[in-house]
Amino acid sequence: MSLIVQKYGGTSVGSPERIKEVAKRVKRWRDKGNDVVVVVSAMSGETNRLIDLINEINAAGASREKDVILSTGEQVTIGLLSLALESIDCPARSYTGTQACIRTDSAYSKARINAIDESKMRADLEAGNVLVVAGFQGVDAKGNITTLGRGGSDTTAVALAVALKADECQIYTDVDGVYTTDPRVVANASHIAKMGLEEMLEMASQGSKVLQIRAVEFAYKYDMPIRVLSSFDEGDEGKSTLVTREEDVMEEVLVRGVAFNRDEAQLTIEGVPDQPGVAYKILGAIADVNIEVDMIVQNVSSDGFTDFTFTVHRNDYDQAKKALCELGEEMGANTCRGDDKIAKISIVGGGMRSHAGVASTMFKALSDEGINIRMISTSEIKVSVVIDEKYLELAVRTLHEAFGLDKI
Repeated sequence: MSLIVQKYGGTSVGSPERIKEVAKRVKRWRDKGNDVVVVVSAMSGETNRLIDLINEINAAGASREKDVILSTGEQVTIGLLSLALESIDCPARSYTGTQACIRTDSAYSKARINAIDESKMRADLEAGNVLVVAGFQGVDAKGNITTLGRGGSDTTAVALAVALKADECQIYTDVDGVYTTDPRVVANASHIAKMGLEEMLEMASQGSKVLQIRAVEFAYKYDMPIRVLSSFDEGDEGKSTLVTREEDVMEEVLVRGVAFNRDEAQLTIEGVPDQPGVAYKILGAIADVNIEVDMIVQNVSSDGFTDFTFTVHRNDYDQAKKALCELGEEMGANTCRGDDKIAKISIVGGGMRSHAGVASTMFKALSDEGINIRMISTSEIKVSVVIDEKYLELAVRTLHEAFGLDKI
């Protein structure tokens, strides 16, 4: 007997009819002799509806109360799915994040899971029940409801799979797996049957939206296999992507995929004194307003002064620019400027470790199309560049073709 953790996203449970279809699928897995734990999101559109209600009442209100409200979307779904399972003679028990003892820190709206006490869930599994757990939520040390942020149900599913020592974590969504890039941008993008967790971690961190990055971090840390499937496929043996340990991926291709992110903004401060601690002062000012920095470039010193450029999420652009320019005045910088019309594009592949010339192929392909590179960042299995946003889709198609990803 295997223990399977399944997660169904908002579109998969978006209506009573869809919930009934999910119940039938879950029962089929249980009837094969598996123990099944199901993690669900709120029905599609429900979280946005709750956010609109919050904004109408008090948009600047306490984060604690907002999390109380936002957590109700998943609670509706766990009750409905449990009732649907019960109606087809499949015993089920629903669990809120609190009832599942998913312990988090107290960072409302973006809490992180610290621990899970799975003993009660194990007892219910041994009693023959399917467990239906609310994703996206937990409880802090003081008993306050917390939420994990957008896409947090993926993280809940992987964390539960790790805590329960599941054989596999299945993420059901509206796509049938991971592709070499977004098929909406490149029509002939190739489906990937199997890829490494490290590759998926890089893809997720560089903009791929199939899996939430914290979920992949959990899986990578604890070696938990993730299978991405479509809840809209007929039957249970449709196309999928298995994300697993690198040693389980027999074929190490040079480049696995092209990821991109439109939600980037670039900030530059010019003419700051080139002395120890200058990077700390600049990035410290950004950290003080709780903004994360992505790519960083510091130019070579000239006459004792240097320029410093970095990227942030586009939603943080105005606040980051304000903090940077205030610091620039204190430091006597020449210029503080920014651009929120940029994009980041990355090529990712485990095979890049042992092959030279990957970056030069990327840069030549972009150059041949007249696309200027503004920033570059690399790791063992990734090369990322920042370009003007208007060239993003052309760049994706160009790189997809340059590395032959339509033929994988």
